[in-house]
Amino acid sequence: MKSMKLYAEVHRIHRELEAVGISEDQPLRVEQLTPFDQYHYFGTEAVDEAIGALGLNENSRVLDVGSGLGGPARYIAARTGARVTALELQEDLHEVAAELTLRCGLASLVEHRNGNILDGVEAGGYDAIISFLCFLHIPDRKRLLAACRSALRPDGGIYVEDFGKPRHHTPAEEEALRVKVQCPYLPTREDYGEQLQAAGFRQASLHDVTESWKRFTADRLAAFRANRKRNIALHGHDLVDGLDDFYATVAGLFQVGAISGLKITAR
Repeated sequence: MKSMKLYAEVHRIHRELEAVGISEDQPLRVEQLTPFDQYHYFGTEAVDEAIGALGLNENSRVLDVGSGLGGPARYIAARTGARVTALELQEDLHEVAAELTLRCGLASLVEHRNGNILDGVEAGGYDAIISFLCFLHIPDRKRLLAACRSALRPDGGIYVEDFGKPRHHTPAEEEALRVKVQCPYLPTREDYGEQLQAAGFRQASLHDVTESWKRFTADRLAAFRANRKRNIALHGHDLVDGLDDFYATVAGLFQVGAISGLKITAR
């Protein structure tokens, strides 16, 4: 996963916080973190959409698959009072996320686990599952969706933001997806719907958001490059060049129509 430069030097969030005057030993508020801890597109706006789609509230128990730095998990807990399990495969992300949650005073609502969804979690333990741009890293969709289905209570719901495959890929596009995005497999929209149904999900909705994600990734790249001098001073050339390459790769794949954006809900 570390060949995907988005996940390099995850402790860089501490440098970002220090740059706005917050030291590592200070308590935090969720809103101070949201500019830095949302690795997916459109930040808390997207999380608000998930909250609404799933009807999350203080009685909900939520599983966040591929929870990263814990941004969505903390935001959901702070906004709704829901209990959230943040499941993250990468140990360094998991450790930083748990530390940030503790500093926010949310450890009673957000439980961090370092693990793999493919190994399963407690059956029927959750009212809802969320996942932002994580499923694209997991090629075994049958096992993945079965694990999600097993984790949900009978009336549970799922909200996923993911890539889709709108057309055949060139060898260069396949290589960029496999190496730089850690995305070895993408289903078409039709295949995705069939896979959800086969796993036992119903009322599936797969909403195409390609155009908005195309604009977002292009704008993200432009903003990052506009702040290159500042970013190098804070993080160094190697990290900035790596992130630039990653952002440019994803933006380029959207620009040429190699990937699509999907917002998926199902019960």
